[in-house]
Amino acid sequence: MLDTLTIRTQRTPASRLGELDPANIEFGKTFADHMFVVDYANGEWQEPQIVPFGDMAVSPANSALHYGQAIFEGMKAYRTTSGEVQLFRPTDNCRRLNLSAVRMCMPEIPEELFMQGLLQLVRLDSEWVPSQDGYSLYIRPFMFATDGLLGVRPSDTYRFVIITCPAGAFYNKPIRVRFEEKYVRSAEGGAGFAKNAGNYGAAMYPTKLAQQDGYNQLIWTDASEHRYVEESGTMNAIFVIDGRLITPAVSTSILDGITRKSVLQLARDWGMPVEERKVSVHEIVEAAQNGTLQEAFGVGTAATIASIAVIGFEGTDYTLPELTDAAFSRRVGKTLDAIRAGQAPDPHNWMVRV
Repeated sequence: MLDTLTIRTQRTPASRLGELDPANIEFGKTFADHMFVVDYANGEWQEPQIVPFGDMAVSPANSALHYGQAIFEGMKAYRTTSGEVQLFRPTDNCRRLNLSAVRMCMPEIPEELFMQGLLQLVRLDSEWVPSQDGYSLYIRPFMFATDGLLGVRPSDTYRFVIITCPAGAFYNKPIRVRFEEKYVRSAEGGAGFAKNAGNYGAAMYPTKLAQQDGYNQLIWTDASEHRYVEESGTMNAIFVIDGRLITPAVSTSILDGITRKSVLQLARDWGMPVEERKVSVHEIVEAAQNGTLQEAFGVGTAATIASIAVIGFEGTDYTLPELTDAAFSRRVGKTLDAIRAGQAPDPHNWMVRV
């Protein structure tokens, strides 16, 4: 267990928990009472604190606004059936945040500081963790440059913050996607593996075009040829073809998803063949045409498992088979839910009690 850090805590004088309508939780709009904040200056992290959730003042010359030094993570806390609160694989999120920090020329945050701030914040706002099935407390750690200077260079100062918000189900029915044949999310050697803000901003326009054509999301393809599958929207893409679990191998253009790692581990635990490799668009289309594409789904923190019902390519829509309870994506989704709710064994020690 980590030594407990001294984190100065300023409690809110008036909780907003009573304003929350559990039946109508809109993702990312209602935030819990407090946030964890720590600044980086003079080459080191300063005194951490927990303060009431609220606005922050930044200089109009803030270098994150001008040059994009901003990174984030997405993770969740879950309430178990016995009423306890647990985090899912939080140290993996810390490690990935630090990979993003290195890529964006930002300081790494010590795991002890990340974990203690996270645990103390969630403990303080534990009443915000919903108890309904399929609900959770979404947690957003993020870091941004704070220099007020118009110079194209890494900032000397940064702020790391954790905010949280209750969340319900992300996708409540299978989604329609299409392969992206023109625009690029990320190229090899770029920053696609990092969770930096610019990756998401640049993805919005092509996603909007797809939504105007009746799709929910895109399946991104490689930057040079548009021949190989990259990610599905903001999620990792996984396919079940003829009983084999197939997913693109992680690279400098593909995020190393924590939900992805968990799904692949469970598949291996169950003796299912798993292939992490280049996956061509034509392989997927051919499998859809000949009936061997049994399932396609996206995996990520927000949605966990997002089943894909339709895949569009070159103007043709390919409809996937309707899922049964025996489908891998349904079984793995239910297993992850059960582990997080404390209803199933946790053989890989993914859960951390708050």
